[in-house]
Amino acid sequence: DVVEVADLPYSKQTNQSIRLVLAVAKDSTYKEVSDLQNKRIATELVRVTKKYLAARGVQAEVEYSYGATEVKVPHLVDAIAELTETGASLQANGLRIIATILESTPRFIAHKQSWNDINKRIKIQNIALLLQGALRAEAKVGLKMNVAQENINQVLDLLSAMKRPTVSSLVGGEGVAIEVIMDEKKVRDLIPALKRAGAEDIIEYPLNKVIP
Repeated sequence: DVVEVADLPYSKQTNQSIRLVLAVAKDSTYKEVSDLQNKRIATELVRVTKKYLAARGVQAEVEYSYGATEVKVPHLVDAIAELTETGASLQANGLRIIATILESTPRFIAHKQSWNDINKRIKIQNIALLLQGALRAEAKVGLKMNVAQENINQVLDLLSAMKRPTVSSLVGGEGVAIEVIMDEKKVRDLIPALKRAGAEDIIEYPLNKVIP
């Protein structure tokens, strides 16, 4: 028995979930799962695929694929059940998705006996916290800047959508230092706007972990 400790939403290319999909040739007449009745399907996840088809009353010959599954359609099989992240590889191989069997993300799990040991549980929870923090940090960056007293309001207006920017006085009282954590995709447009609003010495830096 195991305990699910944390959901870790990441994959090879994105932070999206992985999907197990049914795919057919792009020019195939098959449009939905029922069209695969008595057809031949290749996959590395035979039992999962069979269970999905059976639940929908579809009988098909589901065979194990030892690799290169995407190139087997339509010459060797009628359809495939394949894991995909973005669908780009399927499309590049001339395939079209007709159904999603399941969606999944990596999970951090622990043996129940270890979980029931309080000392081990604390260590497990610590690891989960750090893993989740690293995932949150992937899409975030830190931004630091100095702002003269007369420009503070204009700069803070631009940062108003951010969560609690840190503002601290500079030595000599001539202005403030502002620091904020934000989505990386917003930085490109924000930095020029901050500069125009009077921010100086702007520094963007990567993050290793973000722990809320």
